[in-house]
Amino acid sequence: MLYICSIDLYEMETETLIKGIAYKVSRLIEVNHGLSLENQQLRAEIKSSNSKVNLLENIINTLQNQINTLKLAKSLNKEESRTNVKLRINELVREIDHCIAILNHK
Repeated sequence: MLYICSIDLYEMETETLIKGIAYKVSRLIEVNHGLSLENQQLRAEIKSSNSKVNLLENIINTLQNQINTLKLAKSLNKEESRTNVKLRINELVREIDHCIAILNHK
């Protein structure tokens, strides 16, 4: 009889352990699902942020080109010597080439 009681006790302990493990596994699955959703959201935020950065970089480049154009127009309005104007134009062309090279490396 003692032998039968110990088997029943062993089976009850085993059943309790199995239920505990099953509960922990189900909790881990829930946590994993939640983390997967959070990961997807964070990846979407990163993609959105990268798009905004690219847009802002393009705006900055456009504004820099406008500044350079205005500087050139201003220097022409001052009626500087032809040599100074040519030097300024060459400088602007080099800056534009530099910007294009930077964009090509991205």
